[in-house]
Amino acid sequence: MRPPTPPASAARRPRPGGPPPAPWGSFPLVELCILLALVLGIVGIVIWGPRGQVMVLAATALGSLAGLELSVREHLAGYRSHTTVLAGVAGVVALGIVFYAQAPRGVMLAAGALVFGGAFYFLREVFRRRSGGITVKVR
Repeated sequence: MRPPTPPASAARRPRPGGPPPAPWGSFPLVELCILLALVLGIVGIVIWGPRGQVMVLAATALGSLAGLELSVREHLAGYRSHTTVLAGVAGVVALGIVFYAQAPRGVMLAAGALVFGGAFYFLREVFRRRSGGITVKVR
């Protein structure tokens, strides 16, 4: 005898302690992006040349964005702490902005460090509020 099937609305609810659900439901968008990034990366390495290099660059960007989305979702749900990764992204973005503004290296380093430090503190506090007071939850 089979156990009763839960209603469709209960199937989408996260299990207690489980990862947060994606906003787009059960569609495996992140997994498909990672698969596409792997295919692009392999094909780009095989054919190389200018077109292959663009494929490898696109694969790196697509895979990084998929991982970043998952990190943001897990962090903001209080499921796992990704404070350092997310603060690092903010620091790299700040470095890029200051680099294209053609600032001296010391200013770039200071801007990246300040943004990283501020983002780290802010993201740690966000995770603490969302997780019920825990500052680090790895598993």
